[in-house]
Amino acid sequence: MAPRMLLSMPLHAITEVYGEAGLRERFLLELESFPEAERKQLIEALDLASRLHEHDRRVREPYLNHLLRVAIRIIKYYGVRDVDVLTAALLHDAVEDHPAELAGTTAGTCSQQTEAAIAELAARFGPRVAELVRSVTNPEYDPDRDRHEQYRAHVAASLERDPWARVIKVSDFTDNGVGVVHTTPDKAVKAATKYRPLVPKLRELVGRPDTPLSIAAKDHILDQLDLAEERFAAILDD
Repeated sequence: MAPRMLLSMPLHAITEVYGEAGLRERFLLELESFPEAERKQLIEALDLASRLHEHDRRVREPYLNHLLRVAIRIIKYYGVRDVDVLTAALLHDAVEDHPAELAGTTAGTCSQQTEAAIAELAARFGPRVAELVRSVTNPEYDPDRDRHEQYRAHVAASLERDPWARVIKVSDFTDNGVGVVHTTPDKAVKAATKYRPLVPKLRELVGRPDTPLSIAAKDHILDQLDLAEERFAAILDD
């Protein structure tokens, strides 16, 4: 593998050809122009994400691949170099998936473990990172209500409040939505059912003046949302 070639490859092509090692290398290449202190923070966040998600998988790949693609996309395609946003992108599922491991305790309720995990992120990376992760962390679901409906309501409400969280969520959504063709058929149907109703809301949020992205980045995201909708339609309407 010629490392510089990775800079010109689509993220899912890197995933298919080179796997986690290729995505890690691409991420490090993107970091070369960052100040040393920021590189150190992002590598620390990647190391933490690697440890927390070590045994997690997304059907055919390590879960870490998803986190790397979300962060790389924000740098490369959204033009964002805010180290706190990128740190939160790498750790955006840490509190939701591994609160006890992150907090270092198995005591307390789920809500208490979540708060302890967020406090740990604040101690390690600062309160802004912790609050960004909170904004993209799903709450406990009411078992008497539709789970997908609760997910979409939470996403809409949290992104209304936090413009920078929109940047993380839309990259996460792109990886899940546009990337829906890279999973198994049954997973694709579940993902399309869950994510398709969010597309109009995400379009509206991305287009808002307070969403902190360039016009070019917003246009790119809107094109990706259109592609996701095409793929959802192919899966659900065929």
